[in-house]
Amino acid sequence: MQFKLKSISKRAVSKAIEKAMRYRLLNEPSEAESICLDVLKADNNNQKALIVLLLALTDRFGIDEALSDTQAEDVTKRLQDEYEQAYYSGIICERKGKASLTHGGPSANYDACEWLCEAMTCFKKAETIRPKDNDDALLRWNACARIIMSNHLDPRPPETFEPSLE
Repeated sequence: MQFKLKSISKRAVSKAIEKAMRYRLLNEPSEAESICLDVLKADNNNQKALIVLLLALTDRFGIDEALSDTQAEDVTKRLQDEYEQAYYSGIICERKGKASLTHGGPSANYDACEWLCEAMTCFKKAETIRPKDNDDALLRWNACARIIMSNHLDPRPPETFEPSLE
């Protein structure tokens, strides 16, 4: 079945964003995502809605296997502020790393280490351009470092290539 979705008014945008944030806190990221999509239909470039949407998408990492990280990365590209692009790129990588640890599997620890190290690179970039008195990127960098250390994560060993002697 196909439906024509109803549009919200621009005057309702701020309340809708508050509701989306509440749904995230209630661990209902799909509801938050839906609301953000409605907000963005009414106000295509609403930066706050883009951030809440990105966070709602990353809340589903490791839970919804159909969700790809490219959806969140596409939202990040729409952020206008260079600091927020770097910071939220780090959030995406950090959450992918945490999802790898939670999900497990043969190379999960290596995957997690790679994602967390990539997150730390993004947070380091964000640190250099952060607004005054905003240490969020440092806090996230430290959190990633602690996860790596407490889980004894190591980088993936280099693959060795053995040529055939035929």
